Amino acid sequence: MILRTLLCLGVLLVLSIPASAAPAAGDPSNPYELDVATAGRFAELALACVHKEYPNKIAHVLNGAGDVKPPHELTPAFYGCYDWHSSVHGHWLLARLARRFPDAPFAAKARAALDESLTPAHVAVEVRYLEGEGRASFERPYGLAWLLQLAAELKEWDTPEAKRWSDALQPLVKAAVGRLSTWLPKLSHPIRTGEHNQTAFSLGLMIDWARTAGDAAALQLFEKRARELYQKDRVCPLDYEPSGEDFLSPCLAEADLMRRLLPPEAFAEWLSSFLPQIGSANWVVPGVATDRTDGKLVHLDGLNLSRAWMLEGIAASLPPDDPRVPRLRLAYFDHRDSGLESVTGQHYEGGHWLGSFATYLVTGRGLPGAAGKP
Repeated sequence: MILRTLLCLGVLLVLSIPASAAPAAGDPSNPYELDVATAGRFAELALACVHKEYPNKIAHVLNGAGDVKPPHELTPAFYGCYDWHSSVHGHWLLARLARRFPDAPFAAKARAALDESLTPAHVAVEVRYLEGEGRASFERPYGLAWLLQLAAELKEWDTPEAKRWSDALQPLVKAAVGRLSTWLPKLSHPIRTGEHNQTAFSLGLMIDWARTAGDAAALQLFEKRARELYQKDRVCPLDYEPSGEDFLSPCLAEADLMRRLLPPEAFAEWLSSFLPQIGSANWVVPGVATDRTDGKLVHLDGLNLSRAWMLEGIAASLPPDDPRVPRLRLAYFDHRDSGLESVTGQHYEGGHWLGSFATYLVTGRGLPGAAGKP
């Protein structure tokens, strides 16, 4: 009876915390504030894999014997880090961190890796591969969305080197936008999985890119489709999450997408109907990866990282006095701490990609007002 009373008092105390009581991501009390040493640790994970060709998992349609080639010949810009999309966001990680810490010990190696990969010749082969027969669904939408995120990072990075890489990448960006613009109008239903083909997460990255790039036509299409696919949704079944191999939350990713489209008051109203569970006991708890040597089971470490940035983005997009903000922030801290503790590089199954997720989280890349900021 005493224990039950103490637990009830604890819940009431948590729910009474004002929004301002939870430290922000840049608060000095944040033990995961990004410093040069931490950035260097994340950068080394990407540097160790962006030009590491094997092991390699390729989603490759063979149209003939001539298509039997090693990865570095098929996609010479993005052949490392086990698979194409991980290579793309590994390059994004290097650009993001070298831009933020240009004089850090790892920065020169990061720029050299980008210079080696992002050449007009390599990108021309990438374009031919993407547009090859039978590859309409190649890396759609996840890998293509991360490609646009890389393009956004390079566009915002104001150095001659970054401009050269950005210009070199443009033919592939154009091809990716064309592929997405052909597909999205035909998509009859959202894809609600917790893995690569989920549409909510990718649409968020795509919208962020379009705003940075100033591509009005692409932005109009991406926003229109996001509203059509998601705005009428109600009572997301968060209790069904996570599936055993999720690295994205279907419910939180959708809310994180919609906060990009709605002003705070309208988003608050939409969120009340969509996630009425916020603040109830154990409404969302970190996942546990039971075997980090298993490439699928380790996804749950990434889920904690992506949930953390989604929770932070949702909280930051509500009116400041919304009572759900401290509840969202507490869940953010739980997921952030659990997720970042897993980014060790001990096993390649997680080491080839978790650094990108950690970097996206700790640099606040997707947060409101983040555009233009390293």
